[in-house]
Amino acid sequence: MKCNIGTTDRIVRAVIGLIVIAVGYYLSSWWGVIGLLPIFTSATGWCGLYTLFGTSTCKTKG
Repeated sequence: MKCNIGTTDRIVRAVIGLIVIAVGYYLSSWWGVIGLLPIFTSATGWCGLYTLFGTSTCKTKG
């Protein structure tokens, strides 16, 4: 898996994931589990949808 998520994108995903989990917890809803997906992609630096569409926000050397 090649990194295709840049630093800013990773931070935004992590924050959004934490917010979704917090709202799910506050509302006592299992929908908060969806917040794990952006946290996972933020931690790994790889997004399957970016690969599918051939997109990358990761800066490359060159």
